[in-house]
Amino acid sequence: MGNYLEEGKKFLDTVMYYYDKAAKHTGLPQGLLERIRNCNSVYKVYFPVEIDGEIHNIEGIRVQHSLHKLPTKGGIRYSPEVSEDEVKALATLMTFKCAVVNVPFGGAKGGVKIDPRKVSEKVLEKVTRRFAAELIKKNLIGPSLDVPAPDYGTSGREMGWIADTYMTFKFGDTDAQGCVTGKPVGIGGIRGRTEATGLGVFYGIREFLNYEDDVKKLGLTTGIKDKTVIIQGFGNVGYHSAKFLHEAGAKIIGIAEYEGGIYNANGLDVEAVFKHRKETKSILNFPGAQNIENSLSMLEMECDILIPAALENQITKDNADRIKAKIIAEAANGPVTMLAEQILLQKGIVIIPDLYLNAGGVTVSYFEWLKNLSNVRFGRMGKRAEEKSYGKIVDTVEALTGKHLSYEERSKIVQGSDEEDIVRSGLEDTMIGSYQEIREALKQKPELGDLRTAAFYIAIKKIALSYQLMGIFP
Repeated sequence: MGNYLEEGKKFLDTVMYYYDKAAKHTGLPQGLLERIRNCNSVYKVYFPVEIDGEIHNIEGIRVQHSLHKLPTKGGIRYSPEVSEDEVKALATLMTFKCAVVNVPFGGAKGGVKIDPRKVSEKVLEKVTRRFAAELIKKNLIGPSLDVPAPDYGTSGREMGWIADTYMTFKFGDTDAQGCVTGKPVGIGGIRGRTEATGLGVFYGIREFLNYEDDVKKLGLTTGIKDKTVIIQGFGNVGYHSAKFLHEAGAKIIGIAEYEGGIYNANGLDVEAVFKHRKETKSILNFPGAQNIENSLSMLEMECDILIPAALENQITKDNADRIKAKIIAEAANGPVTMLAEQILLQKGIVIIPDLYLNAGGVTVSYFEWLKNLSNVRFGRMGKRAEEKSYGKIVDTVEALTGKHLSYEERSKIVQGSDEEDIVRSGLEDTMIGSYQEIREALKQKPELGDLRTAAFYIAIKKIALSYQLMGIFP
């Protein structure tokens, strides 16, 4: 238990260090900086749940970091390692993450101290519904107040249970589905949410690699093609990050998981590894790959891009000096500690920070929330109108050229945008525009020094502006 608490405190200290490092460049009043820095509220609850005929008291935490915009937004994780400091750190990151990608939410986070791998689905449902009821009683959940989402140890299934519980309490509220995001599509979820964080990681890495001046300093060429990649974590985020990078021509040479890792210098077939793990419950013994017993050692292997997509505090002062990657792309929250970052930056390694790179999930959650409030599927009203418009253009081209397209060719050209197309377009635009803002801030203020500090800097400035425009601070 002590080690869990220590890790949570270390993570919170790291986030605060990054904040303070950027805040000193803003020139904002100290009182305003303290308001932006500190969590607004922490709610802890212990609730009884019957498990196998015995009463167990479960601890739940919900932290709302900032109310400069409502609702607040952040996932709920299930883990025996959940601690108040860890949840506070994650809620704080969410505030700045939303600001960086221009999503109009305040930051929040939640946690329930339970190991979802060691209890039945029936028990998980009991715990989830009871925790949701506790949040409802305290007015700590709702489409205009605080909107949870999946996180480590949770999924669309748990969000469905929370949504159903909320709608039972708030019967007749037509906005009730917006109380959580990351739901299954059949109950108000949005197409494209499952892969959103991993796809956002892909867009972010691709955008960084588009700038020749930046990649040349690392001895790399522009573009994703043939870049060697090692990924730690093959869950939802790690798998989708690997999938999209692989499809774009990158070589995924290593994948690390808690049971061990696999390595092939010529590249791994991501879909085949995914299928293998589904069938065998492990990535180990994948045909043509070398098993690596100590998966943490894979962080130290040579590659162009290292993607930590597991948990926080994975790269520390103890292993940072042995990292050989040219780019660390933080798909997880807080995988690099503050002492490790200092070592990595001195070595000239570029870190694409978590508060930008893994913001794809909250961006698409925002789209889902908008869909729930409008009560209409994206694309429903405009898709056929688009197709008719494109069809007229094709008709004109055919008339002018005297040539005619086949039915299949015509269908591909005139197809209107459905929900998934719109979601991916919105996510791509968000990741491109946000990276350009971060890069421009670093260009205008080189004393910021690195991408993370630049990202925190622009986030702090945006949040400060919100407070100032509300008249709370001069």
